[in-house]
Amino acid sequence: MLAKPFLYVITFFTLALFSSSWAADESYAKVDADVSFDNVLDLTYRESDYRVSYGESSLQFGQLWLPDRTSLGTVIFIHGGCWLNEYSVDHSRAFSTALASEDYAVWSIEYRRTGDEGGGWPGTFDDVVAGINKVRELSSYGVSLENLAIVGHSAGGHLALLAGARSEHLLVEPDIIVGLAAITNLAAYSRGDNSCQQATPLFMGGSAEEREAAFYDANPGNHGIDLAAFLLQGDIDQVVPPQQASLPDATTIISPGAGHFDWVHPGTVAFRDLVEILSKEL
Repeated sequence: MLAKPFLYVITFFTLALFSSSWAADESYAKVDADVSFDNVLDLTYRESDYRVSYGESSLQFGQLWLPDRTSLGTVIFIHGGCWLNEYSVDHSRAFSTALASEDYAVWSIEYRRTGDEGGGWPGTFDDVVAGINKVRELSSYGVSLENLAIVGHSAGGHLALLAGARSEHLLVEPDIIVGLAAITNLAAYSRGDNSCQQATPLFMGGSAEEREAAFYDANPGNHGIDLAAFLLQGDIDQVVPPQQASLPDATTIISPGAGHFDWVHPGTVAFRDLVEILSKEL
């Protein structure tokens, strides 16, 4: 894990000191680049407006944040965490809170991961596809399918890009796909030695040599993405190397000085880069 930088303190109303509630007129303080995962976990957030199941498993659900004002679009978000069940959707709640404050509806998907019954390849991807398709049924909550983005971070970026590349499985037509520090080449990534890279064979059920066909199917670049695709990457990312920010026909944007977790911390310049992409493309 990256070393902790100085954590800026956010001041809230008195009631917020005793809860994870989020006042509508609050915002996240700006922080220096290269934040840690602990910095992200320490962020205050508001609870989602709704929790909706898309399958029978207790892990097959999504959390829905609605904007306070007129929606600029809908973001389907897929969280990261090396595909491991050690990392849940919970760490991305501040990210979703902040996007909702930017006037986007946010449908944040939980899914079965490595270590969960039914998780791993291909069950995890099947869950993500089912979660994405569930957005069609959220119109009663005020969610529109116009101006639709699928966004994923890290391992969730891999799943988001793969969903875009395997669009024959989708029942919706997203306008853009965005990978934030996304894993795009599973075979190359699995040969690294950090803890997330070492989790790749666990997710895939074997090494790239042992599971050649499965690795091929799970690699976004082997299928082609016909949608507008963006890869947002920090140049000092120690979890997903910048070399992963490459896919045919995708636009790559490098954020100088950004680390792996900057993308899911609303106080960073990297997060503003994402908001700018959404405002321009949706």
